[in-house]
Amino acid sequence: MVVSAFRGTRLPLFHHSQFPVARTVSRTSKKMIGGRNSKGFVISAQYSQTQDLFTSRLQSQIEKLPKLVEDIVQTSINTGPRGVTRLVQGVQAFVGVGGEWLNDLSKSTSASGGLPSELQLGLLSPLYLRKLFERMGATYIKLGQFIASAPTLFPPEYVKEFQNCFDKAPPVPFEEIRKILQEDLGRPIESVYEYVDPTPIASASIAQVHGARLRGSQEDVVIKVLKPGIEDFLVADLNFIYVVARIFEFLSPEFSRTSLVGIVKDIRESMLEEVDFNKEAQNIESFKRYLETMGLTGQATAPRVYKYCSSRRVLTMERLYGVPLTDLDSIRSLVSSPENSLITALNVWFGSLLACESFHADVHAGNLWLLRDGRIGFLDFGIVGRISPKTWAAMEVFLTSIATEEYESMASALIQMGATNRDVDAKAFAKDLEKIKVNLFLQELDTEIVVATARGTNSDTTAVAANVVMDERQMNALFLDLVRVSESYGLKFPREFALLLKQLLYFDRYTRLLAPNLNMLQDQRISIASNKRTNRYKDSYN
Repeated sequence: MVVSAFRGTRLPLFHHSQFPVARTVSRTSKKMIGGRNSKGFVISAQYSQTQDLFTSRLQSQIEKLPKLVEDIVQTSINTGPRGVTRLVQGVQAFVGVGGEWLNDLSKSTSASGGLPSELQLGLLSPLYLRKLFERMGATYIKLGQFIASAPTLFPPEYVKEFQNCFDKAPPVPFEEIRKILQEDLGRPIESVYEYVDPTPIASASIAQVHGARLRGSQEDVVIKVLKPGIEDFLVADLNFIYVVARIFEFLSPEFSRTSLVGIVKDIRESMLEEVDFNKEAQNIESFKRYLETMGLTGQATAPRVYKYCSSRRVLTMERLYGVPLTDLDSIRSLVSSPENSLITALNVWFGSLLACESFHADVHAGNLWLLRDGRIGFLDFGIVGRISPKTWAAMEVFLTSIATEEYESMASALIQMGATNRDVDAKAFAKDLEKIKVNLFLQELDTEIVVATARGTNSDTTAVAANVVMDERQMNALFLDLVRVSESYGLKFPREFALLLKQLLYFDRYTRLLAPNLNMLQDQRISIASNKRTNRYKDSYN
């Protein structure tokens, strides 16, 4: 977070423009040397003005000091002893990554050639900062993923590096998971579940997932369980980040113009939502209501939430069976037309952008399946986005202009979407967009389709399986080009813009595999969301 704030910003404490006295004296001194009538009183007047300005700023900062101290004290109280624990762990992580840097530095100095830039920057370089974040655990891994998904807020080299910030973690022993289940359910788990598989299906930094079967109904379910201690770590880490942001804004008023504290608050809200499974349950229920209201339950679904055995730390959901949208061979065994399945997924997702309270903002292959009954299954609603009708209206124009290669419309849509405090030359902006060929950003990505064949042992048939190898770094490189050009015109996009484009790029991958001849922005079978589609949903809840 702190690194991003230095982008294009200098600390006023060390900014020469805040010390005009020396500059004024220097200029006046030259006049005195060059001529007898130097008007020396100008020096005195300008010195007095500078002194008044300094006094005014100092007074303003002194007035803010009690509030800063109050925030720091209150935050420290809220953090409590867990802050000390995290401090020790932070020092250990710092020493570990610092050791890696020193080792790499010694190797580099012994070799011929100059010192690489990442070694010159030390632990503030993208590479070592990413490694430090991974060692620091859940909060910083999520923070790294936030950096990777917010190219409008962070320098491109950090965005690119944090694409490699993987959310993988060793599983917690099942006995600890059992303890959390029993605490939150308020009764022995045997009275709720007939069986819980002690081996997790998946394990990430924040939670792990176990397969289970409900007692009585015999329904197969999955249980998502928050790992022990994660909330304490989150609170301690986020409080620390908040305090650092407040101190930087106090020391440097220019930081307040970068909305550093506001960014930290957004991150905090996003992360705390992700560890509150009641929120995720609400997201799922909202999506299911959208499907029911729009008459889409025969085409798509999301897991049913079992509220009687769910809580803030435990989420029990229906277990859906299917295959990812990248498993071409399995998809062909389930449906006759993979292309139609993809179109269904696109229409359901596009429709949710405005007709649902939130949209699924992480539709990678693990979260978007073709189910055994032919429906599309949307999984894992931990990351969702919300978009205003105004922003989506501009986004619609942007997407249409990509398909039609109308760069002036594209520029106008981006200007409408981005926040700026200056006039933008739309025609010049359009020419720069044309230079980076934005119209090809969905076509020029390299996608490797891996095909494997296997001949059956008792027949002459050959099974063919295909999968897509996605290069997310290339996806983001293209998006960064767009952001770079836009920022040169003073535009700052909402984070939802990055989330939306990332999902579109995921869908582009599926299109390349399942429907190579489909243009998802121009095909008449695909209905991009519009305000008209929201009326039916909103009317039923007003």
